[in-house]
This record gives sequence, structure tokens and C-alpha cells, in this order.
Amino acid sequence: MTAPILDVITIGRSSVDLYGAQVGGQLEDMASFSKAVGGCPTNIAIGTARLGLKSGLITRVGDEHMGRFIKEQCAREGVDVTGIKTDKERLTALVVLGIRDQHTFPLIFYRDNCADLALSVDDIDEAYIASSKSILVSGTHFAKANTAEAQRLAIAYAKKHGRKVLFDIDYRPNLWGLAGHGAGEERYVKSGDVTALLQTILKDCDLIVGTEEELMIAGGVEDPLKAIRIVRQNSTGIIVCKRGPMGCVVFPGAIPDSIEDGIKGPGFPVEVYNVLGAGDAFMSGFIRGFLRDETMETCCAYANAGGAFAVSRLLCSVEYLTETELFYFLKNGSPLRALRNDAALNHIHWATTRNDKTALAQAVTRAPILMALACDHRMQLEKIADDLGVPRSRISAFKLLTVEAAATVMRRYPELPKGTFGMLLDGTYGREALFRAADHDFWVGRPVEDPGSRPLDFEGGGSLAAKLNEWPLIQTIKCLCFYHPDDPADLRARQDRELLRLSDAARSGGREFLVEIIAAKHGPVDDSTIARVMTHLYGLGIKPDWWKLETQATAQAWLNIANVIASHDSYCRGIVMLGLEAPEHELIEAFNTAASCPTVKGFAVGRTIFAEPADRWLGGKISDSEAVSLMAQSFDQLVKAWLNAKHIRS
Repeated sequence: MTAPILDVITIGRSSVDLYGAQVGGQLEDMASFSKAVGGCPTNIAIGTARLGLKSGLITRVGDEHMGRFIKEQCAREGVDVTGIKTDKERLTALVVLGIRDQHTFPLIFYRDNCADLALSVDDIDEAYIASSKSILVSGTHFAKANTAEAQRLAIAYAKKHGRKVLFDIDYRPNLWGLAGHGAGEERYVKSGDVTALLQTILKDCDLIVGTEEELMIAGGVEDPLKAIRIVRQNSTGIIVCKRGPMGCVVFPGAIPDSIEDGIKGPGFPVEVYNVLGAGDAFMSGFIRGFLRDETMETCCAYANAGGAFAVSRLLCSVEYLTETELFYFLKNGSPLRALRNDAALNHIHWATTRNDKTALAQAVTRAPILMALACDHRMQLEKIADDLGVPRSRISAFKLLTVEAAATVMRRYPELPKGTFGMLLDGTYGREALFRAADHDFWVGRPVEDPGSRPLDFEGGGSLAAKLNEWPLIQTIKCLCFYHPDDPADLRARQDRELLRLSDAARSGGREFLVEIIAAKHGPVDDSTIARVMTHLYGLGIKPDWWKLETQATAQAWLNIANVIASHDSYCRGIVMLGLEAPEHELIEAFNTAASCPTVKGFAVGRTIFAEPADRWLGGKISDSEAVSLMAQSFDQLVKAWLNAKHIRS
């Protein structure tokens, strides 16, 4: 028998969930929605992948944007997407959900003739089933003849190859036609037909998981303990009873006289924010332990922790915990019942899931370096245009040329990972350039600061979060702050306040951010200056994904900076150096000084590259192609210098 390469393949529903962003109102009154991948088996595929298992998914999605979103997001999460088929005739399922209060969670399923309901035996490949240690089937997909036949075939293949069968009862009465469209949150309606069908599945299952209500529908009686006994009569598999805030109880063998006498693990009382998807997070945790041959008590602990995190957060799969979070929580716990407010846990969650926000972000993580052409300058280019007497509107056209120059250089290094090259572009004059930058595999940073402001202020005034809401997630927020550790206390307090606002807006919006610190223009600097600034900002709870810093005179200064980062945020992506219009030879010398520090990933240099070409192009002295060629030549020289300094390419 061929050894399996996957741990679990889940089968069944996949949808795009649209969560009402306003908590406490009627679903009718929701004004905006957050998008996430959903559907019980799809959630579990992602949940188990986040917990370190190798998972796969068999489902169907539509040949449209929502279907591609599901497939792409699963791939980003590490789920094997071999079994996700594109249905060219049907649309991807949608679910609209809301939070009315801690007991009421209205939801509407849009599943009429949806893609995953067309799952058939043609989608079940024997070799693929055999490639996994286990498969997971879900109760909802036994509600239709074709999907039931597909799952039964998968079970047959699994048994043939000695694989385990996991069963999530996943009972949704309205998806069995037993409740109306408006009763999506209904969890139990008695049905002899459903019971009879489910009992034909139980004999083949190695693990059966359900709430008390779900075990009641499987057992056919409205008494949880009696229902569990009937399930035992139909199966020798391990039975897990989910009990919400009371955790769970496991029955690996004979059923005792009381539910309370089953095997239990530690429970985690938390404030309930949203129960939707909690069962899938629970199942993910239990499977993590079950397939790693952990004790039942440990399986319960993983499962209960997964459920606790899920009910404390808004969305389903996108907010499930990761393996790092799980073990941190089991070791350290949390001082808060509302886990969503625990800053330490939130940072771990962010840092261990941000790789999956976009394929580009994931690529940047793989890249050992980041080399960016910075053209987010506004004041400097305005001055050049004004001095030449040309309209400032010409700046926008010039920024398009910088994108072409950066792309030209990137194409010269096909061996480097995607995300190695980047750009800094603004939305004031660089709107079209940002659009074109998205055509390439660039890391993209975009500024929010009012140019030259000290104390720091944000461009355009008004709500920072509202403005950021219009940005694509692939754009990293960049904020320049002129900050010296010896600044007057009132100035530092003002700047601290604005940087805290930025940090909050970035994290609440699920966005990476970069903080650029320039100290040399406002006081003397030594080997400890920037390290002191960063220590202070970390003490406030500000943890940027990236730092952009001035070149440092000594290797010791870089070492001091690296030590600050290591002490306060081991998840920081790293540092890029800025240029401040330094001559090329000075930057190359600075590269050699910084290269020994692994925390320094690269550079983001602008005026050294574009200042002269901008002056000549805006003045009408050179053509578009000549400007692109000059900038590409300068950028390429810095790229070669950095690669050489890092001993990546001579």
C-alpha cells in the first residue's frame, strides 16, 4: 500500500461568507460586509492546515470571481486544491451572516443549484482518496442524491485503502428542506428520514462528531445520552459530543451511565462574540490531535481551544487559530475572556496568518531580500515641476515610467523569488502607477503621511481607517515620521498618538504597515539613536511589519537595531534602508556595512535613481524610453550592489 502524503481530505460544501460588519443590529440593516471562505468542509480544510496538517479539499466552485477566490485562498492557506473542480454551469454558493446578540446569529444560504451541490461521483478520484490518511464527510452533503453518492464512493475508496473516515454530522435543517430560507440558524428539526439516512453512514466511520442536537438527529431520539447509545449501536467509531461552552465529551468505547463520565479535556470559558463556524474550528483541533495519535484529553484540549478562539472572533476560517497560537495559548492562557482583545494573541495571529492574505505577501515572506524603487515623493517632484514651470499633472505620467523602469530591472533577474522587487508609490500623483504596479509581482508600499509633516499628520485629514478601506490589501501602508529620541516631550507624545492610530487602523483593517524613521535631520545620531526610538515605539505596542531606516554609520548601530527587533517582535519582516538622495557610491558603501545584519533585507531608494531623469524628462530634454533606461540603469546598479553585499550574486 502506498504511503499517504496528505493527512485529511475534506469533502462537501464551499461558499463565500459575507459577514455583516455592524454588530448588534438586524441583518436587514447591515451596511457593509466582510468576505471570507466558508462551508463546513472548506473551513475544516483550512483549519487543519493552519494547525500543521496536510489537508486537501474535494468540492466544486463556480467559474467566476467568488469561485476563484475560494480556490486561491485555499492554496494560500496550504490546502491541496487538486480536488477543487470548477463548474462552468453553476455559481459559487454564498452565505450572508450577522450578529444580532450573543444568542442570535441570523444567516441566509444562497445555494439554489450552486456549484458544490453538483458534486458527483465523477469528482471522486480513487488515487486521490488513497493519497490521504483520512477523509472527512459532512452530513449536509448527504441531503442530495448526487452528493450523497459522491461521498459514499469516497468512503468506499477510503475503506478499500485502509484510510480513516471522519464524519461531521453538520446538521442544517433548512439545507435538508426542513426549514425556510429565513431559518438558516435553526439547528434542530426532528426528521425520521434524515435519521434513517445518517444511520447508514455511521457503520463506516472511525470518528463521529456532533453537538447534542446533531447526535439526536443521528440517533433518532430527543435525549442526548440515549441518542449517543444508538449511535454506538451503529458504529464502533469514536463519538465526540460538542457541548458549547462546556467543551466536549468523548466516548471511545462503551457508553457510560452519564454523559459526564466520558473523556474530557480542559475547557476555556470565553466571551461569546460569534458562534458561527465554531464547530468547524473545534473539528479542526480535534482532527489535529486525532491524526497525530495524541491522547483523547489532548484532542479535546486542541478542539476546545479552537472553538474558544472561533467564538471570540467575527469571521470563520480567516480567523481560526494557527499552530503557533494554539501552543502559545495552551501554555500561557489569556488574562481576558474576550480573546479578540488580547494584544499578544492578536499579534501572533496576525504574524502567523499575514502570509496568506495575498499570494504576493506570501512571496515576500519567501524572498530573503526586498529591493524597491521608491517614487512616493510628492513635494520633491512638485518642486522640480514648479522650478521648470511645467504643470504638476505631468508628475503622474513620470511615475508611470518609474514602474516601467522597475519592471525592466525585475525581468533581468528571473531566478529571484517573486516579491523580491518592490515599489513605493503614492495615491496623489501615482494613482495610475499603482494600477500598473499591480500588473507585476511587486511588493507595493503606499504612504499615508502628510509630506514633511512634523509632528506627524496624515494626508487629507479625516478618518484614516476610512481611507485605508479603499486600498487593495496587497498595498503595504508606509508612514514616514521624523522622530528623534531627544525631541521635546510634547512633540513625541503627538507623534506617538498618530503612530498608535496608524497601528490600530492597520491591524483592524488586516493590513501590513511599514514605519519609516528619520532622525538625522533633527538632532545628532550615534549607534544607539534609532535603537532608542524603536525601543520606545515597541513599548507603546507598535509593531510594524517592516521598518524603513536611514543608513547607519557602523555595523554596531545595525546590531543594536537588530537586537531591539529580536527582543520585541520576532515576527517582524525586517528592515529596508532609505537613500535620502545619497550618491550611488555612498549607498553602496552603506550596503556593505548593513549586509552583515540579517535583519536588513534590502533597500527602498528613490531620488538617487529618479531625481536627474525626472528633471530632464519634465524639462523635455529626454524621451520616455531614455528616462526609463536611465532609471533602470541606476536601479540595476543598486540591485547588483545589494546582491553582491549579501553574497547572493556577484
